[in-house]
Amino acid sequence: MSKQGKFSVLFVCTGNICRSPTADGVMRHLVRDAGLEHCIEVDSAGTYDYHVGEAPDRRAQQHARKRGYDLSFLRAREVSHADFARFDLILAMDNSHMAVLQRRCPADQQHRLRMFMDFAGMEHEREVPDPYYGGADGFEQVLDMVEAACNGILEHARTMLTARCEG
Repeated sequence: MSKQGKFSVLFVCTGNICRSPTADGVMRHLVRDAGLEHCIEVDSAGTYDYHVGEAPDRRAQQHARKRGYDLSFLRAREVSHADFARFDLILAMDNSHMAVLQRRCPADQQHRLRMFMDFAGMEHEREVPDPYYGGADGFEQVLDMVEAACNGILEHARTMLTARCEG
């Protein structure tokens, strides 16, 4: 658990403008709807600094908005060394992100790294595809995958919070 007693989750993709901010926005929405803002911290970052300070891709924002998710306030940032100690769960969107995170993460923090889709309940889907170079269908597919995984992450966070309170 983070120092504030919150369960903290960091979503990671390449530039932090499509997949990870989509997950960030969906998860914040679910956390708010569950009344758990005081218990769960959510953030997103990129493995590289390509888009630092930029808003999420306009197409990601448009598709998310159609489903009731606001991404407009998010700004891209790169994963920092401090993130490995700060977040309880650091979730990679694909295998290349996981490889970068594993190289950068201190050995004693490696247990925090997981694949995002581990929480989706979709046994044949391990990676979230990058919709950046594709069309609208790609952004819709990402949202479907993100919604499934974020629901699983919310349940995981609830379990962790309950275990902490009982322990």
